[in-house]
Amino acid sequence: MRAIRPATERDLPVMQDIERAAGKPFADIGMTAVAEDDPPPLDTLREFQQAGRAWVYPDEADRPIGYLILGIVDGDAHIDQVSVDPDHAGNRIGKRLIDHAARWAKAQGLPAITLTTFTGVAWNGPYYERLGFRYLSVEDETSGLREIRAAEAAGGLDQWPRACMRADLAHWPPA
Repeated sequence: MRAIRPATERDLPVMQDIERAAGKPFADIGMTAVAEDDPPPLDTLREFQQAGRAWVYPDEADRPIGYLILGIVDGDAHIDQVSVDPDHAGNRIGKRLIDHAARWAKAQGLPAITLTTFTGVAWNGPYYERLGFRYLSVEDETSGLREIRAAEAAGGLDQWPRACMRADLAHWPPA
C-alpha cells in the first residue's frame, strides 16, 4: 500500500489540479457553480503545507492523486478540504486521508474533527456519515464553524443544503 505523506511545495499545483478534477462531477448533478469554483490558491495551500497539516496520497510515480488540508477551529481539527482525482474514486483514498488526519489530530490531543459539507451529495454528507461523522444542529455549531458557514453562504454555497459535521476522536476509528 502506498503511504500518505506530507505535501511538498512541488505538490501544491498538483493539488489544485486534483481539486479542479474533483469538482467536475458536481456539474453532472446540476451544481455547476461548485464544479467551476477555483481551487484553493497556492498561498493558502502553502500555509497548510508549511504548518504540517497538508497530506497527499501519491500514485506509483509519487504524483498526488488525493489530498487533505486540515485546519484548527475552536480547538478541533477541521477538514478544510479533502479531494481525490475522480479517476481514482472508489479506492478508499479519501477515507485513508481522513483516517490519517484523525490520527494526527488525536496525537495532538484534539478532541474532535469537523467539516462542512453538502448534505444531499452522495460523496459528501452521506459518505462522511458512513465514516462516523454526525451532523451538528445549528445550536451545536461552534462560533468558528458558524463563521465558516457564513463565509460559505456569502460565497453562494447555500444554494444547496449544507451542514457541519463532527466526529469525536476518542472513538476513532468508529466501529
